[in-house]
Amino acid sequence: MSFDTGATLTHATATAAFEAGLARIAAGADQVDCAPLQQFDSSALAVLLGWRRAAAARGAHLEVINLPAQLASLAVAYGIDTLLQRSPAATVAAIPH
Repeated sequence: MSFDTGATLTHATATAAFEAGLARIAAGADQVDCAPLQQFDSSALAVLLGWRRAAAARGAHLEVINLPAQLASLAVAYGIDTLLQRSPAATVAAIPH
């Protein structure tokens, strides 16, 4: 089961998006599609990592797909790109708690 990020994921929308994603993860979502993202800032990375951490806490893996190139570049700049691309076992170990 998957869900998408929506078109906007910025500081102004991060809390609501995070909560909505947590509900989807609790319902069994194992994939988030970033294809709809058109407007985002670094808050999007925080939300994605938070969702991955929440899934890991449930013993699951959340795959992030279709990450926009500009957001991927931002992840590289912050040194967290591998946290969005790693295998499930490595992700659980690498995400700070």
